[in-house]
Amino acid sequence: MAARTPLSVIAIVGRPNVGKSTLFNRYAGRRRALVQDVPGVTRDRLVEEIAVGARRVLLVDTAGLDPDADEGLPGAVQAQARVAVAEADAILFVVDGKHGVLPEDEAIARALRRSAKPLVLVVNKIDVPGHAPRVAEFHRLGIASVFAVSAEHGTGAFEALEAAVAALPPQPPAEEQADEAGTLRIAIVGRPNVGKSSLVNRLLGSERVVVSNEPGTTRDAIDTLVVRGEERFVLVDTAGLRRPGKRGEAIERGSALMAVRSLERADVALVVVDASEGFTDADARVAALARERGRAAALLANKWDLVERRSPADRERVRREIEDGIRFMADTPIVVVSAKTGLGTARLFSLARRLHAAAHRTIATGALNRWLQATVAKHEPGMAQRGQRKRPVKFFYATQTAQAPPTFVLFCTEPAAVAPSYRRFLENRLRESFDLEGTPVRLRLRARERAGGSG
Repeated sequence: MAARTPLSVIAIVGRPNVGKSTLFNRYAGRRRALVQDVPGVTRDRLVEEIAVGARRVLLVDTAGLDPDADEGLPGAVQAQARVAVAEADAILFVVDGKHGVLPEDEAIARALRRSAKPLVLVVNKIDVPGHAPRVAEFHRLGIASVFAVSAEHGTGAFEALEAAVAALPPQPPAEEQADEAGTLRIAIVGRPNVGKSSLVNRLLGSERVVVSNEPGTTRDAIDTLVVRGEERFVLVDTAGLRRPGKRGEAIERGSALMAVRSLERADVALVVVDASEGFTDADARVAALARERGRAAALLANKWDLVERRSPADRERVRREIEDGIRFMADTPIVVVSAKTGLGTARLFSLARRLHAAAHRTIATGALNRWLQATVAKHEPGMAQRGQRKRPVKFFYATQTAQAPPTFVLFCTEPAAVAPSYRRFLENRLRESFDLEGTPVRLRLRARERAGGSG
Protein backbone atom coordinates (compact mmCIF):
# COMPACT_ATOMS: atom_id res chain seq x y z
CA MET A 1 0.00 0.00 0.00
CA ALA A 2 1.16 3.54 -0.67
CA ALA A 3 2.73 5.56 2.10
CA ARG A 4 0.74 8.46 3.50
CA THR A 5 1.98 11.49 5.38
CA PRO A 6 -0.35 12.11 8.36
CA LEU A 7 -1.57 15.68 8.70
CA SER A 8 -1.13 17.63 11.91
CA VAL A 9 -4.33 18.87 13.60
CA ILE A 10 -4.82 22.46 14.79
CA ALA A 11 -7.91 22.98 16.95
CA ILE A 12 -9.67 26.33 17.43
CA VAL A 13 -10.84 26.43 21.06
CA GLY A 14 -12.67 28.98 23.20
CA ARG A 15 -15.90 29.76 24.97
CA PRO A 16 -19.03 30.43 22.86
CA ASN A 17 -19.41 33.61 20.80
CA VAL A 18 -15.77 34.67 20.77
CA GLY A 19 -15.49 34.27 16.99
CA LYS A 20 -14.15 30.72 16.56
CA SER A 21 -16.29 29.98 13.51
CA THR A 22 -15.56 33.37 11.93
CA LEU A 23 -11.85 32.64 12.31
CA PHE A 24 -12.32 29.13 10.86
CA ASN A 25 -14.15 30.61 7.87
CA ARG A 26 -11.38 33.13 7.39
CA TYR A 27 -8.76 30.40 7.24
CA ALA A 28 -10.89 28.17 5.04
CA GLY A 29 -11.19 31.01 2.54
CA ARG A 30 -14.95 30.92 2.38
CA ARG A 31 -18.04 30.94 4.51
CA ARG A 32 -19.11 27.52 5.69
CA ALA A 33 -22.02 26.22 3.66
CA LEU A 34 -24.52 23.86 5.23
CA VAL A 35 -25.18 20.65 3.36
CA GLN A 36 -28.59 21.37 1.90
CA ASP A 37 -29.66 18.06 0.35
CA VAL A 38 -30.77 16.45 3.63
CA PRO A 39 -33.68 18.38 5.14
CA GLY A 40 -33.59 18.54 8.92
CA VAL A 41 -29.92 17.60 9.31
CA THR A 42 -27.50 20.46 9.91
CA ARG A 43 -23.93 19.38 9.22
CA ASP A 44 -21.57 22.32 9.54
CA ARG A 45 -18.16 21.60 8.15
CA LEU A 46 -16.00 20.78 11.14
CA VAL A 47 -12.67 20.17 9.45
CA GLU A 48 -10.79 21.92 6.67
CA GLU A 49 -7.52 20.84 5.10
CA ILE A 50 -5.51 23.98 4.40
CA ALA A 51 -2.01 24.91 3.24
CA VAL A 52 0.11 27.17 5.47
CA GLY A 53 3.28 27.88 3.56
CA ALA A 54 4.67 24.55 2.42
CA ARG A 55 2.80 22.55 5.06
CA ARG A 56 -0.73 21.17 4.94
CA VAL A 57 -2.67 20.85 8.19
CA LEU A 58 -6.16 19.94 9.35
CA LEU A 59 -7.99 22.84 10.97
CA VAL A 60 -10.81 21.83 13.36
CA ASP A 61 -13.60 24.22 14.36
CA THR A 62 -14.61 23.13 17.85
CA ALA A 63 -17.61 25.47 17.69
CA GLY A 64 -19.07 22.86 15.38
CA LEU A 65 -18.19 20.07 17.77
CA ASP A 66 -20.59 21.24 20.50
CA PRO A 67 -23.13 23.54 18.80
CA ASP A 68 -25.77 22.88 21.45
CA ALA A 69 -23.61 23.88 24.41
CA ASP A 70 -25.22 26.48 26.62
CA GLU A 71 -23.68 29.96 26.52
CA GLY A 72 -22.26 29.96 30.01
CA LEU A 73 -21.66 26.27 30.54
CA PRO A 74 -18.21 25.96 32.14
CA GLY A 75 -18.24 22.16 31.90
CA ALA A 76 -18.75 22.29 28.14
CA VAL A 77 -15.92 24.67 27.37
CA GLN A 78 -13.52 22.93 29.73
CA ALA A 79 -14.37 19.55 28.20
CA GLN A 80 -13.79 21.07 24.77
CA ALA A 81 -10.36 22.18 25.93
CA ARG A 82 -9.59 18.69 27.26
CA VAL A 83 -10.48 17.13 23.92
CA ALA A 84 -8.27 19.63 22.09
CA VAL A 85 -5.37 18.90 24.43
CA ALA A 86 -5.78 15.16 23.89
CA GLU A 87 -6.27 15.16 20.13
CA ALA A 88 -4.74 18.30 18.58
CA ASP A 89 -1.10 18.93 17.69
CA ALA A 90 -1.46 22.69 18.25
CA ILE A 91 -4.21 24.91 19.65
CA LEU A 92 -5.53 28.35 18.74
CA PHE A 93 -7.22 29.62 21.92
CA VAL A 94 -9.67 32.40 20.98
CA VAL A 95 -10.84 35.04 23.47
CA ASP A 96 -13.04 38.12 23.08
CA GLY A 97 -11.06 41.36 23.23
CA LYS A 98 -14.21 43.40 23.79
CA HIS A 99 -15.36 41.56 26.91
CA GLY A 100 -11.97 41.13 28.57
CA VAL A 101 -10.84 38.10 30.56
CA LEU A 102 -13.76 36.06 31.92
CA PRO A 103 -13.65 33.17 34.41
CA GLU A 104 -14.35 30.68 31.58
CA ASP A 105 -11.28 31.97 29.74
CA GLU A 106 -9.16 31.42 32.83
CA ALA A 107 -10.51 27.87 33.27
CA ILE A 108 -9.73 26.98 29.66
CA ALA A 109 -6.29 28.56 29.89
CA ARG A 110 -5.45 26.46 32.96
CA ALA A 111 -6.47 23.28 31.14
CA LEU A 112 -4.47 24.19 28.05
CA ARG A 113 -1.33 25.25 29.91
CA ARG A 114 -1.08 21.83 31.55
CA SER A 115 -0.34 20.29 28.17
CA ALA A 116 2.89 20.45 26.22
CA LYS A 117 0.99 21.27 23.02
CA PRO A 118 1.93 24.44 21.09
CA LEU A 119 -0.52 27.12 22.19
CA VAL A 120 -1.34 30.46 20.55
CA LEU A 121 -3.67 32.98 22.21
CA VAL A 122 -5.89 34.82 19.72
CA VAL A 123 -7.35 38.00 21.16
CA ASN A 124 -10.21 38.51 18.71
CA LYS A 125 -12.38 41.52 17.89
CA ILE A 126 -9.45 43.94 17.85
CA ASP A 127 -11.05 45.53 14.82
CA VAL A 128 -9.40 48.98 14.81
CA PRO A 129 -6.00 50.24 16.06
CA GLY A 130 -7.67 51.94 19.00
CA HIS A 131 -8.65 48.51 20.40
CA ALA A 132 -5.01 47.36 20.70
CA PRO A 133 -4.60 48.29 24.40
CA ARG A 134 -7.24 45.68 25.25
CA VAL A 135 -4.72 42.93 24.51
CA ALA A 136 -2.58 43.70 27.57
CA GLU A 137 -5.15 42.28 30.01
CA PHE A 138 -4.95 38.83 28.40
CA HIS A 139 -1.27 38.34 29.20
CA ARG A 140 -2.40 37.30 32.68
CA LEU A 141 -3.64 34.03 31.16
CA GLY A 142 0.00 32.93 31.13
CA ILE A 143 0.31 32.15 27.42
CA ALA A 144 3.48 33.40 25.77
CA SER A 145 2.33 33.61 22.14
CA VAL A 146 -0.37 36.33 21.94
CA PHE A 147 -1.83 37.90 18.79
CA ALA A 148 -4.27 40.78 18.35
CA VAL A 149 -6.71 39.62 15.66
CA SER A 150 -9.82 40.72 13.82
CA ALA A 151 -11.38 37.53 12.47
CA GLU A 152 -14.04 39.67 10.80
CA HIS A 153 -11.52 41.75 8.82
CA GLY A 154 -8.59 39.32 8.73
CA THR A 155 -6.11 41.54 10.57
CA GLY A 156 -3.50 39.45 12.40
CA ALA A 157 -5.36 36.20 11.71
CA PHE A 158 -2.82 34.56 9.47
CA GLU A 159 0.11 35.65 11.61
CA ALA A 160 -1.48 33.72 14.49
CA LEU A 161 -2.05 30.65 12.31
CA GLU A 162 1.52 30.77 10.98
CA ALA A 163 2.81 30.93 14.56
CA ALA A 164 0.82 27.80 15.46
CA VAL A 165 2.14 25.94 12.42
CA ALA A 166 5.71 27.06 13.09
CA ALA A 167 5.45 25.64 16.63
CA LEU A 168 4.34 22.21 15.40
CA PRO A 169 6.75 19.31 15.67
CA PRO A 170 8.55 18.52 12.40
CA GLN A 171 6.39 17.04 9.67
CA PRO A 172 5.99 13.37 10.59
CA PRO A 173 7.47 10.95 8.07
CA ALA A 174 5.22 9.21 5.61
CA GLU A 175 3.62 6.23 7.32
CA GLU A 176 2.68 3.02 5.70
CA GLN A 177 -1.08 2.68 5.73
CA ALA A 178 -0.38 -0.82 6.94
CA ASP A 179 2.09 -2.17 9.45
CA GLU A 180 3.23 -4.45 6.66
CA ALA A 181 2.10 -5.26 3.14
CA GLY A 182 -1.51 -6.37 3.02
CA THR A 183 -2.52 -5.14 6.49
CA LEU A 184 -5.72 -3.10 6.42
CA ARG A 185 -6.40 -0.38 9.01
CA ILE A 186 -10.07 -0.06 10.02
CA ALA A 187 -11.29 2.93 12.04
CA ILE A 188 -14.22 2.17 14.34
CA VAL A 189 -15.88 5.59 14.67
CA GLY A 190 -19.12 6.95 16.08
CA ARG A 191 -20.48 9.10 18.86
CA PRO A 192 -19.95 7.90 22.44
CA ASN A 193 -21.91 4.97 23.88
CA VAL A 194 -22.98 3.43 20.57
CA GLY A 195 -20.99 0.27 21.36
CA LYS A 196 -17.69 0.83 19.55
CA SER A 197 -15.52 -0.87 22.19
CA SER A 198 -17.98 -3.75 22.57
CA LEU A 199 -17.88 -4.24 18.82
CA VAL A 200 -14.07 -4.28 18.83
CA ASN A 201 -14.16 -6.90 21.56
CA ARG A 202 -16.55 -9.01 19.53
CA LEU A 203 -14.31 -8.77 16.48
CA LEU A 204 -11.28 -9.68 18.58
CA GLY A 205 -13.06 -12.58 20.20
CA SER A 206 -11.84 -11.53 23.64
CA GLU A 207 -12.17 -8.72 26.15
CA ARG A 208 -9.11 -6.84 24.90
CA VAL A 209 -10.67 -3.38 25.36
CA VAL A 210 -12.22 -2.10 28.59
CA VAL A 211 -15.97 -1.86 28.01
CA SER A 212 -18.40 0.21 30.06
CA ASN A 213 -21.83 1.77 29.62
CA GLU A 214 -20.29 5.03 30.76
CA PRO A 215 -19.26 7.04 27.68
CA GLY A 216 -15.63 7.95 27.87
CA THR A 217 -14.24 4.72 29.31
CA THR A 218 -12.04 4.53 26.23
CA ARG A 219 -9.75 7.51 26.79
CA ASP A 220 -7.24 6.90 24.01
CA ALA A 221 -7.38 5.41 20.56
CA ILE A 222 -6.30 1.78 20.79
CA ASP A 223 -4.79 0.01 17.77
CA THR A 224 -5.17 -3.76 17.87
CA LEU A 225 -3.81 -6.25 15.35
CA VAL A 226 -6.17 -9.01 14.20
CA VAL A 227 -4.86 -11.98 12.20
CA ARG A 228 -7.47 -14.08 10.38
CA GLY A 229 -5.79 -16.87 8.46
CA GLU A 230 -3.38 -15.08 6.14
CA GLU A 231 -5.19 -11.75 6.44
CA ARG A 232 -4.07 -8.99 8.79
CA PHE A 233 -6.20 -6.12 10.07
CA VAL A 234 -5.58 -3.30 12.53
CA LEU A 235 -8.64 -2.05 14.42
CA VAL A 236 -8.47 1.59 15.45
CA ASP A 237 -10.89 2.14 18.36
CA THR A 238 -11.87 5.79 18.68
CA ALA A 239 -11.47 7.51 22.04
CA GLY A 240 -14.55 8.42 24.03
CA LEU A 241 -15.17 11.44 26.22
CA ARG A 242 -16.29 11.32 29.85
CA ARG A 243 -19.43 13.32 30.64
CA PRO A 244 -19.18 15.99 33.32
CA GLY A 245 -22.33 15.31 35.33
CA LYS A 246 -25.49 15.47 33.26
CA ARG A 247 -24.10 17.73 30.57
CA GLY A 248 -23.14 14.97 28.18
CA GLU A 249 -25.37 15.75 25.21
CA ALA A 250 -23.41 18.84 24.22
CA ILE A 251 -20.09 17.33 25.22
CA GLU A 252 -20.55 14.35 22.90
CA ARG A 253 -19.90 16.63 19.95
CA GLY A 254 -16.24 16.46 20.88
CA SER A 255 -16.11 12.89 19.61
CA ALA A 256 -15.87 14.29 16.10
CA LEU A 257 -12.34 15.58 16.75
CA MET A 258 -11.32 12.13 17.93
CA ALA A 259 -12.94 10.58 14.86
CA VAL A 260 -10.81 12.84 12.66
CA ARG A 261 -7.71 11.48 14.36
CA SER A 262 -8.70 7.87 13.77
CA LEU A 263 -9.79 8.50 10.19
CA GLU A 264 -6.41 10.02 9.38
CA ARG A 265 -4.75 6.78 10.45
CA ALA A 266 -7.11 4.38 8.71
CA ASP A 267 -7.85 2.98 5.27
CA VAL A 268 -11.54 2.19 5.87
CA ALA A 269 -14.14 3.51 8.33
CA LEU A 270 -16.92 1.59 10.04
CA VAL A 271 -19.37 4.18 11.36
CA VAL A 272 -21.25 2.74 14.33
CA VAL A 273 -24.71 3.99 15.33
CA ASP A 274 -27.06 2.85 18.09
CA ALA A 275 -30.01 1.46 16.16
CA SER A 276 -32.10 1.25 19.33
CA GLU A 277 -31.91 5.06 19.62
CA GLY A 278 -32.26 5.80 15.90
CA PHE A 279 -30.07 7.92 13.65
CA THR A 280 -29.06 11.27 15.16
CA ASP A 281 -27.50 14.49 13.90
CA ALA A 282 -24.32 13.50 15.76
CA ASP A 283 -24.23 10.24 13.78
CA ALA A 284 -24.57 12.24 10.56
CA ARG A 285 -21.65 14.46 11.56
CA VAL A 286 -19.33 11.52 12.10
CA ALA A 287 -20.40 9.87 8.83
CA ALA A 288 -19.85 13.14 6.98
CA LEU A 289 -16.35 13.37 8.45
CA ALA A 290 -15.50 9.97 6.97
CA ARG A 291 -16.71 11.13 3.57
CA GLU A 292 -14.89 14.47 3.80
CA ARG A 293 -11.62 12.77 4.72
CA GLY A 294 -11.97 10.52 1.67
CA ARG A 295 -12.42 7.24 3.53
CA ALA A 296 -14.47 4.36 2.18
CA ALA A 297 -17.09 3.60 4.80
CA ALA A 298 -19.96 1.37 5.89
CA LEU A 299 -22.59 2.16 8.51
CA LEU A 300 -23.12 -0.40 11.27
CA ALA A 301 -26.55 -0.33 12.92
CA ASN A 302 -25.46 -1.75 16.30
CA LYS A 303 -27.63 -3.06 19.16
CA TRP A 304 -29.96 -4.64 16.61
CA ASP A 305 -30.73 -7.33 19.18
CA LEU A 306 -32.79 -4.65 20.99
CA VAL A 307 -34.55 -3.65 17.77
CA GLU A 308 -35.37 -7.30 16.99
CA ARG A 309 -37.63 -7.39 20.06
CA ARG A 310 -39.91 -4.81 18.53
CA SER A 311 -42.78 -5.31 16.13
CA PRO A 312 -42.05 -5.86 12.40
CA ALA A 313 -43.50 -2.43 11.64
CA ASP A 314 -41.21 -0.76 14.19
CA ARG A 315 -38.16 -2.62 12.88
CA GLU A 316 -38.95 -1.41 9.39
CA ARG A 317 -39.39 2.12 10.68
CA VAL A 318 -35.91 2.01 12.25
CA ARG A 319 -34.41 0.79 8.97
CA ARG A 320 -36.09 3.58 7.03
CA GLU A 321 -34.98 6.18 9.56
CA ILE A 322 -31.35 5.09 9.22
CA GLU A 323 -31.54 5.01 5.43
CA ASP A 324 -33.10 8.46 5.43
CA GLY A 325 -30.46 9.83 7.80
CA ILE A 326 -27.56 8.57 5.67
CA ARG A 327 -29.05 9.42 2.28
CA PHE A 328 -26.49 12.16 1.73
CA MET A 329 -24.17 9.10 1.43
CA ALA A 330 -26.74 6.79 -0.14
CA ASP A 331 -24.02 4.55 -1.59
CA THR A 332 -22.86 3.60 1.94
CA PRO A 333 -23.57 -0.05 2.84
CA ILE A 334 -25.74 -0.44 5.94
CA VAL A 335 -25.18 -3.57 8.03
CA VAL A 336 -27.30 -4.52 11.04
CA VAL A 337 -25.07 -5.87 13.81
CA SER A 338 -25.09 -6.68 17.51
CA ALA A 339 -21.87 -6.53 19.45
CA LYS A 340 -23.68 -8.41 22.22
CA THR A 341 -24.88 -11.42 20.19
CA GLY A 342 -22.47 -11.32 17.27
CA LEU A 343 -25.22 -10.72 14.70
CA GLY A 344 -23.73 -9.53 11.40
CA THR A 345 -20.18 -9.20 12.71
CA ALA A 346 -18.73 -12.20 10.84
CA ARG A 347 -18.94 -10.36 7.52
CA LEU A 348 -17.29 -7.10 8.63
CA PHE A 349 -13.71 -7.99 7.73
CA SER A 350 -14.67 -9.07 4.22
CA LEU A 351 -16.79 -5.90 3.93
CA ALA A 352 -13.75 -3.81 4.89
CA ARG A 353 -11.70 -5.55 2.19
CA ARG A 354 -14.42 -4.83 -0.36
CA LEU A 355 -14.58 -1.16 0.61
CA HIS A 356 -10.80 -0.90 0.42
CA ALA A 357 -10.80 -2.47 -3.04
CA ALA A 358 -13.45 0.01 -4.24
CA ALA A 359 -11.44 2.97 -2.91
CA HIS A 360 -8.31 1.76 -4.74
CA ARG A 361 -9.99 0.71 -7.98
CA THR A 362 -8.27 1.83 -11.17
CA ILE A 363 -10.47 2.23 -14.22
CA ALA A 364 -8.81 1.94 -17.61
CA THR A 365 -9.02 5.13 -19.64
CA GLY A 366 -10.67 3.37 -22.58
CA ALA A 367 -13.40 1.87 -20.40
CA LEU A 368 -13.92 5.19 -18.65
CA ASN A 369 -14.41 7.08 -21.89
CA ARG A 370 -16.75 4.46 -23.33
CA TRP A 371 -18.78 4.86 -20.13
CA LEU A 372 -18.73 8.67 -20.50
CA GLN A 373 -19.94 8.60 -24.11
CA ALA A 374 -22.75 6.14 -23.35
CA THR A 375 -23.85 7.97 -20.20
CA VAL A 376 -23.96 11.42 -21.79
CA ALA A 377 -25.78 10.04 -24.81
CA LYS A 378 -28.54 8.67 -22.58
CA HIS A 379 -28.89 11.85 -20.51
CA GLU A 380 -27.47 15.06 -21.97
CA PRO A 381 -26.11 17.70 -19.56
CA GLY A 382 -28.16 20.67 -20.75
CA MET A 383 -27.34 24.05 -22.26
CA ALA A 384 -24.76 26.74 -21.53
CA GLN A 385 -25.49 30.42 -22.05
CA ARG A 386 -22.91 32.36 -24.06
CA GLY A 387 -23.99 35.94 -24.63
CA GLN A 388 -27.27 35.79 -26.51
CA ARG A 389 -26.72 32.19 -27.61
CA LYS A 390 -27.31 28.88 -25.88
CA ARG A 391 -25.07 25.98 -26.69
CA PRO A 392 -25.22 22.39 -25.46
CA VAL A 393 -22.52 21.39 -22.99
CA LYS A 394 -20.27 18.80 -24.60
CA PHE A 395 -18.15 16.24 -22.76
CA PHE A 396 -15.01 15.09 -24.55
CA TYR A 397 -12.74 13.01 -22.39
CA ALA A 398 -12.31 11.53 -18.92
CA THR A 399 -9.31 10.24 -17.00
CA GLN A 400 -8.70 8.92 -13.50
CA THR A 401 -6.09 10.94 -11.61
CA ALA A 402 -6.05 9.38 -8.12
CA GLN A 403 -7.21 6.55 -5.90
CA ALA A 404 -8.46 6.46 -2.30
CA PRO A 405 -10.71 8.18 -3.06
CA PRO A 406 -11.15 7.57 -6.80
CA THR A 407 -10.75 10.95 -8.50
CA PHE A 408 -11.65 11.72 -12.10
CA VAL A 409 -11.14 14.69 -14.39
CA LEU A 410 -13.83 15.22 -17.03
CA PHE A 411 -13.15 17.66 -19.85
CA CYS A 412 -16.11 19.58 -21.24
CA THR A 413 -16.97 22.89 -22.91
CA GLU A 414 -18.58 24.74 -19.99
CA PRO A 415 -17.80 23.31 -16.52
CA ALA A 416 -19.64 26.14 -14.74
CA ALA A 417 -22.84 25.34 -16.66
CA VAL A 418 -22.98 21.73 -15.42
CA ALA A 419 -25.70 21.59 -12.77
CA PRO A 420 -24.96 19.98 -9.38
CA SER A 421 -27.73 17.49 -10.08
CA TYR A 422 -25.98 16.40 -13.25
CA ARG A 423 -22.69 15.98 -11.40
CA ARG A 424 -24.49 13.73 -8.91
CA PHE A 425 -25.98 11.83 -11.84
CA LEU A 426 -22.50 11.22 -13.29
CA GLU A 427 -21.17 10.19 -9.88
CA ASN A 428 -24.01 7.73 -9.32
CA ARG A 429 -23.58 6.19 -12.79
CA LEU A 430 -19.83 5.84 -12.11
CA ARG A 431 -20.57 3.94 -8.90
CA GLU A 432 -23.03 1.62 -10.60
CA SER A 433 -20.83 0.93 -13.61
CA PHE A 434 -17.52 0.32 -11.81
CA ASP A 435 -18.56 -1.02 -8.40
CA LEU A 436 -17.49 1.99 -6.32
CA GLU A 437 -19.91 1.32 -3.47
CA GLY A 438 -19.07 2.97 -0.16
CA THR A 439 -16.18 5.10 -1.34
CA PRO A 440 -16.18 8.85 -1.94
CA VAL A 441 -15.87 9.73 -5.62
CA ARG A 442 -14.31 13.04 -6.63
CA LEU A 443 -15.27 14.57 -9.98
CA ARG A 444 -13.28 17.51 -11.35
CA LEU A 445 -14.64 19.29 -14.42
CA ARG A 446 -12.13 21.03 -16.70
CA ALA A 447 -12.73 23.31 -19.65
CA ARG A 448 -11.85 22.31 -23.17
CA GLU A 449 -13.01 24.15 -26.26
CA ARG A 450 -14.53 22.45 -29.25
CA ALA A 451 -12.27 21.94 -32.21
CA GLY A 452 -12.25 25.13 -34.24
CA GLY A 453 -12.61 27.47 -31.25
CA SER A 454 -15.67 29.23 -29.94
CA GLY A 455 -16.93 30.74 -33.17
